Parts: sequence; C-alpha cells; structure tokens
Amino acid sequence: MHNICLNMPPLVQTFDPEDLFTRRCIWVSGPVIVGAGPSGLAVAAGLKEQGVPFVILERANCIASLWQNRTYDRLKLHLPKQFCQLPNFPFPEDFPEYPTKFQFISYLESYAKHFGINPQFNETVQSAKYDETFGIWRVKTIRSIPSGSSEVEYICRWLVVATGENAEKVVPEFEGLGEFAGHVMHACDYKSGKNFTGQKVLVVGCGNSGMEVSLDLCNHNASPSMVVRSSVHVLPREVFGKSTFELAVTLMKKLPLWMVDKILLILARLILGNTAKFGLKRPCLGPLEYKNTAGKTPVLDIGALQKIRSGQIKVVPGIRKFSRGKVELVNGEILEIDSVILATGYRSNVPSWLKENEFFSNDGIPKNPFPNGWKGNAGLYAVGFTRRGLSGASLDAISVSQDIAKSWKEETKQKKKTVAARHRRCISHF
Repeated sequence: MHNICLNMPPLVQTFDPEDLFTRRCIWVSGPVIVGAGPSGLAVAAGLKEQGVPFVILERANCIASLWQNRTYDRLKLHLPKQFCQLPNFPFPEDFPEYPTKFQFISYLESYAKHFGINPQFNETVQSAKYDETFGIWRVKTIRSIPSGSSEVEYICRWLVVATGENAEKVVPEFEGLGEFAGHVMHACDYKSGKNFTGQKVLVVGCGNSGMEVSLDLCNHNASPSMVVRSSVHVLPREVFGKSTFELAVTLMKKLPLWMVDKILLILARLILGNTAKFGLKRPCLGPLEYKNTAGKTPVLDIGALQKIRSGQIKVVPGIRKFSRGKVELVNGEILEIDSVILATGYRSNVPSWLKENEFFSNDGIPKNPFPNGWKGNAGLYAVGFTRRGLSGASLDAISVSQDIAKSWKEETKQKKKTVAARHRRCISHF
C-alpha cells in the first residue's frame, strides 16, 4: 500500500533531504483519506471494492468519533434507516426504522470490518499542501504514540477531505459568562439529563440538538429554558405514519420545490399547530428552500413541542449578558439558572490545515453546491459537506471512489506499459 520515501520513485527523492531525518516519510500509491467517520469509511469501501490502495487518517482513537464521543445517549437517527445506510451495506433487518446512536455505531463498526478498513488512529493532520512542481500532495501529521508523538509525512497523488461539516464545536462569546460560576458545557459533551435533575438549565440553541437536549432534561425532572435567537422550521418527524423526509423526497420527484414546501407547511400547521404562538417563528422561506440557501436543517419534532406547549420547556429570546447564577435576556428578563448547555452547533475545520483557497470557502465548505462539490483540482476531493446528511455523503463517496479508481487504474496501466517498454529495451541491448 505504501512505502518509506527512500524506496519511492526518483521524482519524490528530490525533496529536501532534511525531511528524511526530521520526520517519517511515506509514499501512498493511492489516495490519502482524512477522517474515519461515515464519509471516509464510505470512500474507503468504494476504493477497496475496486482494488485501489489507500491510507485513512483519523485524529481520534476510533472510527466515527463524533458519534462515539460527542453525542448524547438518547440520540436516534432523525431519518429512516434506508436514507442513512452507507453504499453496498444495508442496515440489519432487525434494526428499528430510526436506529439509536449505539446501533448506528455498531453498524459503522460492522461496515469497517466487512470491507477490511483499518484507519491510522491517533494521527492528526497538521497541514496538507499541493506541490505543483511534482504534482503530488504532501500531508503532514502528528502521530500520538505511548511514548509521546512523532511527525509523519504522507506523499500521494489524491487527497480526500472527509472531516465533514461538524468537525469542531462552535462556542460563541457571551458577556459575563466567565462570572457565571455555574456549570457550562457544549452539547457535544452532554450525555444525559440525569446529572441535572432539579436544576434550572439554560439551553442555548433551538436546532435538533437544542430541542432534544431540552426534552431529555425535562424527562429527568430538570427545568430547561431554551434560547431561540432566530426563526426555525419545526416539522413533525412523521405525517400519518410516514416519514416526513420520505414524503418530501417522493413529492420532489413530481412537484417543484416551492410547492413541496407549501405542502409540508400545511401539514405541519395541521399536526403541530401555530408554532409562532410558542415563540418559534418560522423563516420566510419554506423548510427545503431554507435548507438549500442557508444550510439550516428543519427540526423534526419527537416530543419537545408538547413540552413547550405545557410550559415544561420555556422558550426565551436572545442573551444580553450573564452574571453570577443569572442570565439577562434581550427583553430585559432575568433568569436564575444553575447550568448552561450550548447547543450552538459545529463547523468545518478544513481551513486550519488544508493549504488551498480555490475549492473550499473560508468557512471550510466546498464553494460549488451539491451535487458538484465533491471534486476539485489536482486530485483534491471532498465528502460529507453536502448539508444533506448521510445520504448526501454516500452519493459523494460513490462519485469520489469511482473517479479516483478510474485515474488510478489508468496511471497503473501506463506505468506497467513504461516498465514493459524499459524491459524490452534492456533485452534488446543485451
């Protein structure tokens, strides 16, 4: 699969010789994949099936570290399992329609085992830069080992960025938060409401995470107040026993987007009522159009709205400032609180390590929208940035693995022809 640089073709041996002494240098004859989440695993499986060698780098000590280490215990897939499975490997039939977090992790581990995917764990990419002179990518990493750490550099023709849209937590700054003195955590560190029983908890954010954390807190006899700073679409997870997402996908095959949005809003009004009455004002754009333009996923309600109606979850406006044991809201109201949970989302970390400014925007998302955001120039690819969840990542993974396999096979064929020609010349000279 890969060789130490000393055994590489003459092309790569011309690098600064000091590199050979300061870091381990490895030539990869196929692509380097950064990230061993669902996106990276799906690309690796596609390459494996076509006989293309690769190296997959993962900064954590396990696959799907976001799912394993940064999700709450009550989490389930928001969409039916048929829309969340990775290529060429369906979910077990006995899994429920909406698998739990632990079932999904089990599925991913089975996926990696089935395709023989063995990532390089505890390896954090520091930088990846394209060397125009030699037409290759140089990927520098820090490898954590029991005795400390070591530097490694991978040299490859293709680079697959599979770190996704949710690589790093977003932590906004709030005036006075340092003086608050209560417990403050990001939703990625929240596991269960059992540690918050009897507490008054401020949940900052009203997306799917904010809603579900608030619901979980209620179920553990805490008193959550949920900060809603902007408009949000709340849809029922199911309509008359059918997945709302599945219904939308079916309708979009026959109707224009604006009409599907209208239908979804009518159904939401019939089933959920007027959410604006509870402080959840809807955006001007429909849920699907809003998702496409602003990247904001509609909330699929699984019970939080009922708690909001009953007053068990209190909806409050934006934050002005914190003080010791209290928060002042923009409407002047002051709440006494014990803890703060920041359900403020995640962002891409690509700009921090990828030295490239044409394919990715400043926020670490490909500039070209879906379905054209998977391929850049000079052997650069991206998977998991479609804002269309696991189904979007799977589609991109198929495109990426097929495109790389085609290039790799052509280059391998050309190299064999070159070697054969040299061999024939040697024989004729002999």
